[in-house]
Amino acid sequence: MTILSKSSIVIESGKILTEKMRRKIRQEEERMRGVETRIQEIRHAIFTEVAKMAYDVNSPVEKTIEEIPYRVIPGEVGNFRNDVFLERAIVGERLRLAMGLPCRSAAEHAPISDNIKLADQAETYYTPPLINVIKFACNACHEKRVLITEGCQGCLAHPCVEVCPKKAITLDRTNGRSYIDQDKCVKCGQCAKVCGYQAIIIQERPCARACGMDAIGSDENGKADIDYEKCVSCGQCLVNCPFGAISDKSQIFQVIRAIQSGERVYAALAPAFVGQFGPKVTPGKLRAAMKKLGFADVFEVAIGADLCAAQEAEDFVNEVPEKLPFMATSCCPAWSVMAKKLFPDYANCISMALTPMTLTARLIKKHNPNAKVVFVGPCAAKKLEAMRRSVRSEVDFVLTFEEMSGIFDARQVDVSALEEDPDGVSDASVDGRNFAVSGGVAKSVENVIREKYPEPRTQDGKCRRSEGMPETADNGKGRKVQRLSSRRHGLSGRMRGRSRHDAVNQKSQAAVNKYAAQAKHKISSQTEYVKGTGQAGRLKRTARWRKKVKRKKDGFAAAILQWYFCCRCGRQRQ
Repeated sequence: MTILSKSSIVIESGKILTEKMRRKIRQEEERMRGVETRIQEIRHAIFTEVAKMAYDVNSPVEKTIEEIPYRVIPGEVGNFRNDVFLERAIVGERLRLAMGLPCRSAAEHAPISDNIKLADQAETYYTPPLINVIKFACNACHEKRVLITEGCQGCLAHPCVEVCPKKAITLDRTNGRSYIDQDKCVKCGQCAKVCGYQAIIIQERPCARACGMDAIGSDENGKADIDYEKCVSCGQCLVNCPFGAISDKSQIFQVIRAIQSGERVYAALAPAFVGQFGPKVTPGKLRAAMKKLGFADVFEVAIGADLCAAQEAEDFVNEVPEKLPFMATSCCPAWSVMAKKLFPDYANCISMALTPMTLTARLIKKHNPNAKVVFVGPCAAKKLEAMRRSVRSEVDFVLTFEEMSGIFDARQVDVSALEEDPDGVSDASVDGRNFAVSGGVAKSVENVIREKYPEPRTQDGKCRRSEGMPETADNGKGRKVQRLSSRRHGLSGRMRGRSRHDAVNQKSQAAVNKYAAQAKHKISSQTEYVKGTGQAGRLKRTARWRKKVKRKKDGFAAAILQWYFCCRCGRQRQ
């Protein structure tokens, strides 16, 4: 990684991106995520049908799954593409992924129900890869190309010709318009920048542009291909594919069958659930709806967030800067994997505290030893965490809000019409619930530090800003808590409910803030769960890999590293 100090430019993966360019890319991605499209309709129909199939214990799954494509795509004419048979084939692969089965290519001759029994086992975990490209659904988009549109006026100045470093642009004397020789063009985009009519456009493959790890390339047929050595399963490609050719695996079927088998299944609900199932759905109504589906009880993951904040505050005070130059914190598994892959020398600086999801699940199983725990949250990245062997014993299933919406519709549960459950969800702190919003994580840790270690933080007793990184909390001893505040952080659900909303959707953030304000406690360390756990019940993540990493001293590179984490990854806490 090359860093240019004292400028707003960072060279990432060989591309120079100014802040203005990064902002433009973010805006384009936001527009895509905020639009209800046919892709959501198909996804919701798939999830609903899978849930119905799981509830229908009288019909054989092998037969039912073969019939579903004809329900989703009825008739003899394609609804979304030109070929009805292609549409049904794509739906078939989506069904397999929704059942947790591996994705297949068009060359494999086998029914949809092939190996369907693997999905109906008592212990069916997510198996890699989590994010899959359905090859015959991919449009084989160009990786990148520069095009001159009909908006070209054939102006006299023709600055596009003048700035091209490879002389790839010439004038068509018949119509006066510019022409690009694609064999010479290096896709630098200089011509597009100087065109006064904005008649030159730069097209990039949407999934590859959204990938912060440069993990998407092309196969021999020009189809999108994921390099799983680089992929961190963040789901950004899935969100931004206009053809819906990328999909993730689900555990809808397994969760429902676990409930039907008589297991005590508990739901651990991420605090971002507010507003995801409709404006009239309150925490009490959602709890009633979950129990109507057969869940034994519902816990809010904010209680795990409180425990996490307390742990990280203590680790921070004990280790920074005596043992570690800084502490980077995020419970998003995609973020964690990204940091370790791109910056292995600083992997030991990532917080070792268990994530709120795992802490909540462990707390549930501590009081209910035979329980099964389902984490329900806004993004698919938590499925990646559940795939880890160290987490499997704590978290049995992971569902997104979008998948839960399909289950509600399968059982015809109108959440907004239900009566309030007087117990609500769980008692947590304001800071714990605000883990779901941008800057909420570090703010929670900072508040715990201020309460438990009240010595002066700085000379003026306030937070200060360090050069090259966002605002930090400093306790006067050179200890820094990275806020990790970025416009792309917090509330990062790929798809909430049935819509694709941006991570910084102001309505969602306002809804969470309003809900968080109703908590009885302000700071994470004040809740009964944290007080009851105490030092004796301290739960820590294994640090086995930490010993293998050589620790380095703090410096400008460390500061930039923290800032880079903010800008590079589009997700943070659930």
